[in-house]
Amino acid sequence: MISRTLAVAAAGLALVGLVSTPAAAQGTKSVHLRNGLTIKIPKTWKVYRTAPDYVRVVTGACPTAGTRNFGFRDSGCRSFWVFGPAAIRVGHETFNAYEPSRPYSPATDVGPCVYDKKLWMRSFRTKPVVKGYKPVGPGHNAHYREWTGSCMYGPPKYDYAGSYTQREWYLPQSKILVVDQWKTPGLATVLRNSTWN
Repeated sequence: MISRTLAVAAAGLALVGLVSTPAAAQGTKSVHLRNGLTIKIPKTWKVYRTAPDYVRVVTGACPTAGTRNFGFRDSGCRSFWVFGPAAIRVGHETFNAYEPSRPYSPATDVGPCVYDKKLWMRSFRTKPVVKGYKPVGPGHNAHYREWTGSCMYGPPKYDYAGSYTQREWYLPQSKILVVDQWKTPGLATVLRNSTWN
């Protein structure tokens, strides 16, 4: 359901306006997000705003980019999301509001596995593997969680097929949630070194 919702929003897909950085930060570009948050990312990463509160930063291969399947529950798209209030309001199963005590998983049904579209998402562990706080720029500490999600084979066996880690940085005052299902190299550093205007 959410993948279809995001797919409709993706029909009007547009690259977010990016501001190039000076030569001192050669190889990077600045991305202005909500509430004054600015991150510097490698120039090779692509930024898409699929809806006002749904920004996706694609960091590698992404077979769904530009298609109607480009959404949170697609498969094989190396990326992370920066969500705002609208996405946070529907961030748990059955589209209940997100809170850091449970993983971000807006759905009412089973979706494809993050890393293999031939597999299906199974579930998350009931407790986070890592729980604490991490900095997102100066003076902002995010609720940080790492959840283990699992994937399964389809019928008739429904056996366990593998797992992945979902990392989440949640800033309740700023109404920003970053969700990464690919252990994106350097993302923690990008967020720690971000700035606020």
